[in-house]
Amino acid sequence: MKEESKLATISLDHLTWMYETMYKIRYYEDKMAEAYAEGKNPVFNIGAGPVPGEMHLATGQEPAAVGICVHLKKEDTVTSPHRPHHHAIAKGVDLNKMTAEIFGKVTGLGKGKGGHMHLFDPDVKFSCGGIVGAGIPHALGAALAAKKKGTDWVAVAFIGEGAANQGAFHESLNMAALWNLPLIVVIENNQYGISVPKSASTSVPSNDIRAVAYGMKGYYVKDNDPIEMYNVSKEAVERARKGEGPSIIEIETYRYLGHFQGDPEIYRDKNEVTLLREKDPIVRMRQILIQEYEIEEQQLIELENKAKQEVEAAYQFARESDYPEPEDALKDLFV
Repeated sequence: MKEESKLATISLDHLTWMYETMYKIRYYEDKMAEAYAEGKNPVFNIGAGPVPGEMHLATGQEPAAVGICVHLKKEDTVTSPHRPHHHAIAKGVDLNKMTAEIFGKVTGLGKGKGGHMHLFDPDVKFSCGGIVGAGIPHALGAALAAKKKGTDWVAVAFIGEGAANQGAFHESLNMAALWNLPLIVVIENNQYGISVPKSASTSVPSNDIRAVAYGMKGYYVKDNDPIEMYNVSKEAVERARKGEGPSIIEIETYRYLGHFQGDPEIYRDKNEVTLLREKDPIVRMRQILIQEYEIEEQQLIELENKAKQEVEAAYQFARESDYPEPEDALKDLFV
């Protein structure tokens, strides 16, 4: 399919939003990588620095998030796994509160108690968690609630390709199809489950073909293509809103960084990431806007600067916020 035909039904507003949001995600995660590295060199110490613990970044996977979130409303639900920042930003999570949460500050989404793998923003119906595949049943529940309330809301569960081998994936899809629920499961196939290549863990070449086993629609997006992700997501969301049932979307995407920050990445060829960066999706989107829509480069620079300013403001807010008091550890508990 030629790029022109794939672009035919996409508005300029949607394309510029996608570009600005991808740029914002990339800039945010680059900043987070810098902040996370503080105090952890020259010898890596996972507990040191202003952001202790594990950190999972999605640099390179931006099309998966923006391609579907551009079609979502505030009332739609999104659940995310342990690599959540791109989904959160694309869904509209408060960037100040999100960043403060990652830094463990009292002004964070969870008052600094959750960290980067436990971001919850009920204002835009976003949540994430560190257990592989655990977000799918939650999204299923949101889809069931939307149907019972008689709304056209949809629920989107983002997972990695490894989570498609979890029982929760299969049980949830069976139920979603049986009850004809507005659930969309987006599988980000970044080629590795931690350090295990997909070919060594999964019996099918792509998880979208599993959709037929549950009587639902399956889509596959090749080569991290943000335009194709937009188009198949539009169809999946429209089908769900009209009561036509659940879908699976698998996107072939790429993480430029390790499974976690500090990952020695000995399981990857040393030239793999270099080759992947040569077809960077943000660069491709920039070229589409300039060449196909004749957008002036200065306009794109303004969008980039706007994204940078928002990220910098969020980091300043987080850095300047206070840590919780020691006695706060005994508050907001569920026992």
